[in-house]
Amino acid sequence: MKRLIIICEGQTEQEFCNDILQPHFNQFGIFIQNPTIKKTAGGIVNWIALKLQIETHLKQDTSAFVTTFIDFYGIHAFHNYPNWLVASQSLNKISGIDLMEHGMLNDINPLFQNRFVPYIQLHEFEGLLFSDLSVFENGFERNEFLDYNYLVQTINENENPELINDSSITAPSKRLLKIIKDYSKITHGCLLAQDIGIQKIRTKCPRFNEWISKLEKI
Repeated sequence: MKRLIIICEGQTEQEFCNDILQPHFNQFGIFIQNPTIKKTAGGIVNWIALKLQIETHLKQDTSAFVTTFIDFYGIHAFHNYPNWLVASQSLNKISGIDLMEHGMLNDINPLFQNRFVPYIQLHEFEGLLFSDLSVFENGFERNEFLDYNYLVQTINENENPELINDSSITAPSKRLLKIIKDYSKITHGCLLAQDIGIQKIRTKCPRFNEWISKLEKI
């Protein structure tokens, strides 16, 4: 069985790997190990620290593949990620984050690059949850919504939910706090993702789909 190490930004991403990704990858003979970022036990760290963790995993198991599951939203200039400045200033965020991933790959020891698949979520994990309105409608009573109309507007205006922006007011996680009473990223996030299902998410979220497609081929 092939081994895939997914370095997760936090507990929500870990739960997503356990509940959604592992069952999917079983059919490809891929076993997932999903540690959080070591230095903080979750949460973005500077690139040097993450690079060290990536290369350590690759050295310790010469047959394993390593990928990342982190949000662009939490990365700032002081974290010193490759090509961050270009990505942050780019009008086309998809192209900008592609450049960041390319820079991350090129900065890894060339001996390990063929087993590293960098991935940065555009813009947040929570963006994936806006892939299916019916899941919200079936999963919550109407009185659990703080602003149901805002939910409908958000989904209708974003055919690709990955593009929901990274403003401190309108980022996906901030929207969910305005939409669902007592929203919890860990509790509600993975339950919604499970109900939506990986195939629906892949259909609506092209960058996420591209990442999963790459991992299926390791």
